[in-house]
Amino acid sequence: MSNRRNFIKTTLLVASGMAVTGTVFGGGNFPPAKKVKSPKLPGIIYSNNDQGDWEGKAGSHAPKITLNGSKVTLLTDHGMSERHFIVRHTLVTPKGEVLGTQTFYPNEDEKAISTHDLPAGYSGRLYATSFCNKHDFWVTEFEV
Repeated sequence: MSNRRNFIKTTLLVASGMAVTGTVFGGGNFPPAKKVKSPKLPGIIYSNNDQGDWEGKAGSHAPKITLNGSKVTLLTDHGMSERHFIVRHTLVTPKGEVLGTQTFYPNEDEKAISTHDLPAGYSGRLYATSFCNKHDFWVTEFEV
């Protein structure tokens, strides 16, 4: 237990120093972060087109989208048992602005369904996400 505490303390100390100075113990400055348009992160983010280790699971994990005027409904057609459930939906713009979130609870929610309002006049690409407690993070990209 002592080693774990020391590891956590050291990690926090290094992170604090980096936040203040921008360096790791005098190891130099970090290069500016590069913006990546639409990263493909195999094994981290799954989709209908990239199911990775979860091949065959997209139908019950990738969110399905319904548009009705300025409302977007996300549905993940997935069971909601205490041992296996959808944790959360998010609706996000390509710039990373979160337009809506919904957290689900297996003892309260029968379905993983959420509805979100779009900003007035919004058009363009959006990302709908669904997170399963066993089968990770799924995204569906779509246009409004």
